[in-house]
Amino acid sequence: TVSTVAPTPQSFMEFVDSKCVLAWSVHAVREELRKQLVPTTKYSMEELRRGLMDTLKKRSLRTCMVEVALMEGVNDSIREANELADFVLHIVNDVPGSKLICNLIPYNDIGGAGGTIAYKKPSMERVLAFQNRLQELGVYAHVRGTRGDEESSACGQLATSRKKR
Repeated sequence: TVSTVAPTPQSFMEFVDSKCVLAWSVHAVREELRKQLVPTTKYSMEELRRGLMDTLKKRSLRTCMVEVALMEGVNDSIREANELADFVLHIVNDVPGSKLICNLIPYNDIGGAGGTIAYKKPSMERVLAFQNRLQELGVYAHVRGTRGDEESSACGQLATSRKKR
């Protein structure tokens, strides 16, 4: 598996001949929200989706994961689930033989360490509601379990809590 935030639509093409599964860290499909969560993005979600679809059509392995780190009150509502479903169903419907999995990752709360915005982990109730909505709309969605958060070493938690001098 190769995971990317998709810096350019063409970046997917680097994996056209690879036997890996592509995992795209989307986090949100609404432009303004995605730019907040992935400030390095320079392309629209439509342009990036087109790049992924063009790549998948040229690959023999057409399995793809779309990943979303769910954050309480930011991107964990039914609105975002509806938007994500609409977005990914275009891929499934336009790429023959494709298999798409949405990985839902409850945010690992790092408590604002390192000067970051203090996002919060959503309740499991909200995560499951998000997953259920995707599945109602025909999107396979998996909630990824977290490991290491007791020791503050889970994905997204490796940040310093020491003050800068």
